[in-house]
Amino acid sequence: MPKSKNTFSSRWSRLVQRAVHAGWAWVQRTGAVTAERPGRLRFGAMGTGTRLAFPQGTVFGEPWIHLGDHCIIGEQVTLTAGLMPDLDLGAEPILRLGDGVVLGRGSHVIADTTVTIGSDCYFGPYVYVTSTNHSYDDPRMPIGKQWPRMEPVEIGPGCWIGTGAVILPGARIGRNVVVAAGAVVRGAVPDHAVVAGAPARVVRRWTPADGWQPPLRTPAPTPIPADITPEQLLALSELDEQSIKALRAIEDAS
Repeated sequence: MPKSKNTFSSRWSRLVQRAVHAGWAWVQRTGAVTAERPGRLRFGAMGTGTRLAFPQGTVFGEPWIHLGDHCIIGEQVTLTAGLMPDLDLGAEPILRLGDGVVLGRGSHVIADTTVTIGSDCYFGPYVYVTSTNHSYDDPRMPIGKQWPRMEPVEIGPGCWIGTGAVILPGARIGRNVVVAAGAVVRGAVPDHAVVAGAPARVVRRWTPADGWQPPLRTPAPTPIPADITPEQLLALSELDEQSIKALRAIEDAS
């Protein structure tokens, strides 16, 4: 015989679950960092609408970190300027993010020397950007004890950096570049390119004369018309398959 369900216990479990979720949502809202509510963090600049989600990753050297407007910094993102906390790094910023930059969950941006990320760059989760690499010149000394090499990193505006990509010291990435997931980038990458692999190489590029070479395999997405309202988009999302077919038939007939 099946055991009778304990209605009280089940109801209590649901209430506890809701309370835990509500409490965590409150902690996330309260722990988020903004220009108006910076908490313990004192960035050299933090633009309007920029937000660091809670929980934050490792953050130090904030006076030398400049964040633009409307940036979204995901959970557990590391932002550091300098080799270690409490160093005097001079008058100029070391790490700069332009406006509208999105750094995905668990990403790391390590700026021991200058790192610049242009406006409207989108990073997937767990991207690693560093301006420092270990050296291994002396075979008699442990690598971790040898003085590292540092080179500035620059990522142009409008780039998309895929999940798990690694951007190494000295990388200079042009504008509107796609870096494939898991790619390891070093050296210069031209504008309007797609790079993939480890080490990354250009697998597709756009030029005014030739367009995309090799050609894109899928058609470009159709942009949403400028006169479409949010209410109309919501209504479209609620249409069933039969209604969509009917609308397509009307469009084809016209």
